[in-house]
Amino acid sequence: MTQKSSGRRETLMTELYGEARRYMAAYALFNQAVADHLGLHPTDVQCLNLLGLEEGQVTIGRVAALTGLTTGSATRLVDRLERAGYVTRERSTEDRRRVLVALVPERMAELGELWRKLNGTWGTMFDAYSDAEVALLITHMRRTVEVSAVQVERLRDGDLD
Repeated sequence: MTQKSSGRRETLMTELYGEARRYMAAYALFNQAVADHLGLHPTDVQCLNLLGLEEGQVTIGRVAALTGLTTGSATRLVDRLERAGYVTRERSTEDRRRVLVALVPERMAELGELWRKLNGTWGTMFDAYSDAEVALLITHMRRTVEVSAVQVERLRDGDLD
């Protein structure tokens, strides 16, 4: 890399890190606004989002793994979601000691309607991008999820060296 291109890269990376911080803050504020609108906690909204990507019922342990919470905190989260009507709990037919959490389709349809109203605006934003740019964004998001998982583990393990 030449000195000139190295300086350009440094400038771009500084700008990227600043925009990334704004992006993450904007997402956190958006998530809070959605949660407030629904009368939920922001973690509850994200849990519903993640549960919607799962195949069928899940255990409290899986809720804990998805959200990064302890099983006790995940149980309290499920308690809140159950009170709000978004999930139900059932005993497993194979192992009566296991409790399974299931989404309530009608409540998830209501949540889906809210997302549809909000996604129209988001969707038009992507109209400005080519298919190759959208593919790049997908790759970036997948890598971000992977790197974030590693960083979460580092933070939890106290391994910041």
